[in-house]
Amino acid sequence: MPTRNPPVSREVSPEVSANVPVGVSAKASARAHSKVRPIQGKATPSRAMLTAAKSRRPGRAPRDVEIPVPLSRFLSHLAAERGLAGNTQWAYRRDLLDASVHLQKLGTQLDRADAEHWQDYFRSVSKRNRSTRTVARRVAAARTFLRFQAIEGRDVQRILELIERPKPERGLPKVLSRDLVQRLIASPDPESRFFFRDVAMLELLYASGLRASELCNLRVADLNLSVGVVRVWGKGSKERVVPVGRAALEAIERYLSETRPALVRQPIEMLFLSIRGKPLERVRLWQIVETHARRCGILQHVSPHTLRHCFATHLLGGGADLRVVQELLGHADVGTTQVYTHVESDRLKAVHKQFHPRG
Repeated sequence: MPTRNPPVSREVSPEVSANVPVGVSAKASARAHSKVRPIQGKATPSRAMLTAAKSRRPGRAPRDVEIPVPLSRFLSHLAAERGLAGNTQWAYRRDLLDASVHLQKLGTQLDRADAEHWQDYFRSVSKRNRSTRTVARRVAAARTFLRFQAIEGRDVQRILELIERPKPERGLPKVLSRDLVQRLIASPDPESRFFFRDVAMLELLYASGLRASELCNLRVADLNLSVGVVRVWGKGSKERVVPVGRAALEAIERYLSETRPALVRQPIEMLFLSIRGKPLERVRLWQIVETHARRCGILQHVSPHTLRHCFATHLLGGGADLRVVQELLGHADVGTTQVYTHVESDRLKAVHKQFHPRG
């Protein structure tokens, strides 16, 4: 009987297995690539593993739950009237579906619940060991829904007055030093067929401070390599133009000439592609960034958003104006950008030591 090739292990991503020579077993491939896996024996999760894990999280409403009519109208309002981003709409859907399940247990519904019902729900969220930030987000979602109910003619003023808004703790963003960022960008394997793509993505995340979804949604037409800028569509479909550094431009040019043509299977406008020639998804981008972080020995958790934090923090640490950084990040409120000013303490201490007579 003809021999059959051993099945590919689920824990080996398609892009890793694509670089394995013919005849090498999946188990051997996994051992060969163990150096790029997270430390402490934790394998990089596949997309299916991540989806399954998310569905098991307490308080997360499954995708197949029937949406109540009031919530359906509210989501349509968010999309049509307010033009919120798809991820933001999904967050409202998730939070309010979770509330709807709890309210139904109390014998009421989203559009009929009073202040006591809502307070009981928020207490239940706290008892699940959720953070203050999570509770605050659920309260904000409820208040937004109630304000929409007011537009529809329901008197909700008393409920809004009685719903307390906890002040969420605001942790400082975790950033990498400049040396660690350089190590991360230099970590992709030059022998990999995705070397130029991964370097280009890491360079662009750090050079322009893009969100993961913004990078995945970039089109080739959004690049202006001659001028050195990229057009980005941020939250709420807000457009901004962000400069791209020389190193990132060179990396993108190499990717466009060396790697992308081999990935294209049919005409496609998206910039960064997967092994199958399709637009790279956010989950895969997170896996790629974390894999390269482990590869270069970075022990802390690293995600695409970590490089966005580094972008803002290093700019402010170098003396950039806060308002300029706000524009580059696409923040609607400068208060959101101010969280990055914590890094200024090191520079201020150095200035104080240099110029103050008692420094």
